Order: sequence, then C-alpha cells, then structure tokens
Amino acid sequence: MSRTHVLGVLGAAAVVTAAALQGIGVADPLPGGLGPCVGAQCPDKFPPVNNGDFAGRDDGINIFVGRDYLVRYAAVEAEGRVVVGGNFDQNKATTPSVYNIGIVGVGSRVPPPEGSDFLVTGGSVTIAPQQTLLAEGGVVHHAGALTGKITGTDKPDPAAFEPYAGLAPQLTTASQCYKTAAATGTAVNQGEQTLFSGDGKSPLQVFNVDFDLAKANGAQQGIVFQGIPEGATVLVNLTGPARRIVTYTGELTDDGPVNKLRERLLWNFPDATDVTIGGTAQFQGSVLVGNGASMSTVTVSGTSGRFFTAGSLTHGGPANNGQELHAYPFNGDLPSCATPTTTTTTTTTTTTTTTTTTTAPTTTTTTQPTTTTTTAPTTTTTAPTATTTSGSATSGSTPTRPTTTSAGPATSGIGPFTTPYGGGDQSDQGGLLAQTGANVGWVVLISVLLLAVGTALLGLVSRRRRT
Repeated sequence: MSRTHVLGVLGAAAVVTAAALQGIGVADPLPGGLGPCVGAQCPDKFPPVNNGDFAGRDDGINIFVGRDYLVRYAAVEAEGRVVVGGNFDQNKATTPSVYNIGIVGVGSRVPPPEGSDFLVTGGSVTIAPQQTLLAEGGVVHHAGALTGKITGTDKPDPAAFEPYAGLAPQLTTASQCYKTAAATGTAVNQGEQTLFSGDGKSPLQVFNVDFDLAKANGAQQGIVFQGIPEGATVLVNLTGPARRIVTYTGELTDDGPVNKLRERLLWNFPDATDVTIGGTAQFQGSVLVGNGASMSTVTVSGTSGRFFTAGSLTHGGPANNGQELHAYPFNGDLPSCATPTTTTTTTTTTTTTTTTTTTAPTTTTTTQPTTTTTTAPTTTTTAPTATTTSGSATSGSTPTRPTTTSAGPATSGIGPFTTPYGGGDQSDQGGLLAQTGANVGWVVLISVLLLAVGTALLGLVSRRRRT
C-alpha cells in the first residue's frame, strides 16, 4: 500500500470528523438567558391562570422593554419582574386607578422573590395624580426621578439599569437572526382563522408570515396549529413594517390546544416599528420585538408568556377593560445564532531521495532513502460560546453577556443559520442561561475508529519498507 493511500485514509478521517461536527445543530435560549424560570423556587409546572396561593417564585425577567413603558386606559397588571431601559409612565384614563406590578391578583401566581426588584428602570418613574403603582412585597429600583405614589420599597439608584444595558441590542440581533430560519410549515389566513400547518416531525417548527393575523376588516380571528410534534419549539416570524394579531384564541383554563404550546411558542417581530396584539383572548406564547424604534401596543384581554422588546411598550387600550400581562416562561430550543466553532488541521508530507556515489577500484553505488515530513501549522478559531442553564437555577436575574475568545485570527458574530437545528435538552448548570444542544458522542467514536485504522495502516507501510 502506498504512503499516499495511507495519508488519504487519515485525511478522510479528519474530514469526516470535521464535517460531522459541523453538521450538528446547537440550540440556544433567548439572549441573556431570557425565557426560563430562574431560581430555586421555580415550580415544576406553571399552573393555569388562577387566584390561588403562590405556586413558586421566579427570579427571571418576565417583561423587558428597551425604551419606554406606558400604562394607559384600563390596564391593570404586569406579573413578574419588569425591566425598562427608559421611563415608566402610568397615566390611566379610567378606573381602577391602580396598576399591579410583580404580584397580581390573577395570573400564574409565580411572582419574583420576596423583597427583590419588581420594577427596574433606566429612566424615571411617573405615576399620574390620584393613581398608584402597587409593588407590595418588592422593590421599585429606578435610575431617574420618582414622581407620584407607589407601594413597596423605593430604591433610587443611578446605576439601576446597568446590569441590563446590553440586552436590547442582543434582542435585536437575535430577532433578525431568527427570521432567516427556513420555514418548515405553512401559514394561511383563511379569514375566520389563520391555519399553521407544521411538517409533523421537525423539533423546531418555523413559520414565516408576511400578513396580519386578523380578518380583512381588522376583526379578530382564530389561530389554529396542526402538525406540531409533541415537545417541538414553534417559531413564528411575522415580517413587515407593521403587524397585528387580533384573536380570541387562548384560554384561561389551559384546555385549549394553543395553551399547550405556550411555553415553547415564540412570536418574533424582527422588523416592525408598529406591533399590535389585541382581541379578547388570553394570548398564548412569548413575544420578541426586535426593532429598537418600535412601539408595541398590547390591548388584548390577557397575555400568558414573556414579553421582550428592544423598543417601547404601551399596555392598555380602549378596546378592553382590565388588560393583564401574566408571567409564564419560555422554554423553547431556538437555533444558535453564533458562528460555529471550527478546528482545521492540514498535514503535508514530502518524500525526497538523496543519492551518494563513491568511486574506488570497484565502483559501488549506494542509495539511501531519506524521508522528510513537514507539517503545516494548525490553526484553531474559536467563535463566541454561550453557556446557559434553565429550569430551577440558583442565581439571580442579572444577565450574563456573551464571552468571546479567539485563538489566532478569528471572525465571530451573529448571523444567518449555518447549521441545521439539533434540538437538545435543557439542564440546570447553576447559572442564568439555559443550555441546550446535540449529543456528539457518536461522532467522537467514529473519528477515533477511523484514526486508529489509519495509524495501523501507516505502521504496516513502515514495516514493509524496512523489510
């Protein structure tokens, strides 16, 4: 067997290893670990909307607003921790004159931990005269001035928002990345309802929608999903400069089929500057609005899921009374938006022959083969790696920013998908972020076997040359 053939076997082993590793998809949570319940007091299962005893405590963020948060009309509740990059402004037009934050009368009944931040702002907190912001049992932690009446602990702090300052641009980047995912199903507005038909098998079901989820006249309609495998994550990308969802689909009792998708359903608005969610539903699933210049207006009777926007949020409108935002986690596995880590090794072998001739009374010519092996440098490029945990983590709610490490020349960033989705289970790693991904054990086993075969063949060739 020639040396060239042996090297070909070894090279194939390396190529198989690299190709297999590159083909493994990696699943991530939302940026900053947003989505899962955080802390040791998380319930095993979030109950349906109710007014019973607390089911647990959640140290994560339920509502993140990159700019301003406006409370208007008859909005009454925002359950869970609320973090606002700009100003919080409560100026309701009708009774009741209070707005609950953190702990609410009716919801999942999984509030933030006792004595923790219920509201954090990077700007001011302004409560209109004769109105009250109720944050009993928690802290109103604000960087700007406080005007008006609140309950709970008042904590002025110019640095209040600093731990969260990087989240808005991360949400924008992730939202843009998610919209590049290839659709696995179809969405059709049939007038009375919009029907989402999945492929029945993919662990990530992606729907790309360029229309409003409403009737032609703007009235509310139903939302129906079919062909969604159990445990799959559902990503709905609603593209365009302005988008509306006006629906009656979503139940208080969790008996409805869309309720069962809630904790793995994400509605992504990557481009819109004008987002409206209305209707009479208890709207199910988490919402991501990526445009920092956007205004999202939530007038639907209730929502059950996280709400994250890089822009501004108006809660309340003239259509309904008593609008509520309820705290439920997002536990879906989203495609990784980080450039995958790739390690490439190139080996070059050069064989030369040196001939020495000695002349004497008898002429003898001796040829001694000399082998020189030259190995090119190995370059390893490491892209940013996000390590995350989900479930009942024990840390607080301060987000962790991505860490970028480069060995040698490296280019990293977030962009369109370069690997297929790989699914994966979440596990508790003792931090804020959820960790998901694919099992690579079979790849390692195949690689080891191929390398072992190549090494044996190389040894055989060496012995044959010596004999």
